[in-house]
Amino acid sequence: MIDLGEGFREWTQDQTAQRLIRTFMDDADFDPAYSLGRIGSLEVRLATTKKEIKKAQRLRFKVFYEEMSATPDLLSRLKRRDIDPFDAHCDHLLVMDHKDKKPKVIGTYRLLRQDMAARGCGFYTASEFDIAPLLTAHPTARFLELGRSCVLKAYRDKRTVELLWHGIWTYVRRHKIDIMFGCASLAGTDPQALALPLSFLHHTASAEGALAAKPVTGRAINMNRMEAHAIDARKAIHALPPLIKGYLRLGARFGDGAVIDRQFGTTDVLVILPVSAINPRYIDYYGEDATRYAA
Repeated sequence: MIDLGEGFREWTQDQTAQRLIRTFMDDADFDPAYSLGRIGSLEVRLATTKKEIKKAQRLRFKVFYEEMSATPDLLSRLKRRDIDPFDAHCDHLLVMDHKDKKPKVIGTYRLLRQDMAARGCGFYTASEFDIAPLLTAHPTARFLELGRSCVLKAYRDKRTVELLWHGIWTYVRRHKIDIMFGCASLAGTDPQALALPLSFLHHTASAEGALAAKPVTGRAINMNRMEAHAIDARKAIHALPPLIKGYLRLGARFGDGAVIDRQFGTTDVLVILPVSAINPRYIDYYGEDATRYAA
């Protein structure tokens, strides 16, 4: 995790709403309040206010720090919100449940476009992986970083996941994104205990050529921990977190090497997903222009 200081993090909180509005203004054809999809009482759309972003941060705190094993820094502990400087420069995808009078945020994903990162503090992923060669190798491509994904435990089902992906797909189409990427986590910080899933990703889904990328210097953990012939694919897939399995089904590739994130108690891998590589059946399912769950 990047630590830019408590003062800077506090300042970014005050700037979030203003930066968010400016981000939306950059795309005159995209109304941020527009619903990106609905299933029953659940709706997916972007956060449009500082209050909604705080709700997403509270959800992240509940999932990452209270349910899982992450260790909050002082600011996050005091605020009871998962906070970092990147929040002020991102769009925040929300899944909201409208069944009660007061809508509740039950799922979120953080979206950081390349132009937004350039105006802010760069990409979060760059703190763990050397993505500079990846960006340089695709000078005309539009990149989108995906991160901070979580869903309230009671809502971790097919409907919520599909709405999140419907929202992302709508966003990708509207902003003409070419390549998605980001960190994805496996629980635990002992690479040998994760030898099976890490080796499976290395042998079956490594990014190659212009999509290849490695961890930053000094943080690389070897993913090639088992010979290919010794891997039980069924067990390996079962050992993968649902998010990584979802990326695999879409057609994602993975960087060469993992990184241990001590704060979150995870071993992180780099996901790289060119839009052109997305499995056609998912595009057919959600619709070329994301019409399946259009509100």
